Amino acid sequence: MDMRQLVGRNVQRFRQKNHLTQEQLAEISGFSQQYISGLEKGRRNPTIVTIYELAQALGVSHMELMRPDKQA
Repeated sequence: MDMRQLVGRNVQRFRQKNHLTQEQLAEISGFSQQYISGLEKGRRNPTIVTIYELAQALGVSHMELMRPDKQA
């Protein structure tokens, strides 16, 4: 699986697990809702700093956003 798709799917999974909308995650993380939408669709290529900051906003380890899930 493409790493962009993997990270995007994990961001979406953890966001939904935390009952957050894209808008709420955007507010917490400092990224725009449009960026988060593109990321979740696998259209963005996040840097390691972006992955770390999103992980902090979601309350998970940055490694969790890069770990394949059972669907991968």
